[in-house]
Amino acid sequence: MEYEGQICRPPMEKSSFMLPVAVGCSYNRCTFCTLFKHLSYRQLPLEQVEAEIKRVHQAGGNPKQIFLGDGNAFGLETSHLLSILSLIHRYFPGCEMVNMDATVTNIHNKSDEELKLLYREGVRRLYLGIESGLDDVLASTKKDHTLEQAYREIERMQNAGLIFNAHIMTGIAGKDRGIENAEKTAEFFNRTHPERITNFSLFLHKRAPLYKDFEAGRFTPASEVDNLIEDRHLIELLDVPGLIYDGFHDFLELRIRGTLPDDKEKMLTRIDQKLKEEEGQPEKFAIVS
Repeated sequence: MEYEGQICRPPMEKSSFMLPVAVGCSYNRCTFCTLFKHLSYRQLPLEQVEAEIKRVHQAGGNPKQIFLGDGNAFGLETSHLLSILSLIHRYFPGCEMVNMDATVTNIHNKSDEELKLLYREGVRRLYLGIESGLDDVLASTKKDHTLEQAYREIERMQNAGLIFNAHIMTGIAGKDRGIENAEKTAEFFNRTHPERITNFSLFLHKRAPLYKDFEAGRFTPASEVDNLIEDRHLIELLDVPGLIYDGFHDFLELRIRGTLPDDKEKMLTRIDQKLKEEEGQPEKFAIVS
């Protein structure tokens, strides 16, 4: 596979066939993200997409699950997505679902009829970077949506049969706002009922615009322990039966995952054990300079 840029896909898509259909992210303005800043967004020609599909087909591949890359493939024109889906079903008759990243605006830009048509043609899961339950944080990090918009568009996609999966970032609200952010984010998810939540706890990279806010004193990061306390509070408040939760705290070398509510106490206990281990230790901050 020829792939330009850094491969980025949700952890639950690790066994999917990743099919590049674009390079970069068509939005690419989130202040915390460095994944696509060095790339100029462009849609890949259908001929190039078909050539990759043919390559896998000729090698004997017939994947059941396909993930379309790059940053927000759902932003492609519906007609182009339908052409890609037609090729997938022609060469891979065993394909049961096609999943991809999306933004709230991507959904807004498609009609109810388009959403239903894409579902009928095999699109199933959309991964949305929700990041925070606080509107002012969404605005300051230049997300492409407000909470009200997210509520509306998620309801529309779910009415069409599409499955909502969410990405969040503990720590994104900054120092002393973790509990507030956890409460508002839990409130959002308890209403929207995602299938999965993946928490990539915030780390500040020097190439991210948010790092410049940090240097200028406009953003004060929370410690990694504070981010873990925020995660604990969020998990405690989540009330979505069957929700799969996966939390990454790389600077603490900790991953918290399970299905709620069955695994909630086990997850909370693991967090408490890690918090106890960190007592008396120097504060850690997820900053890459």
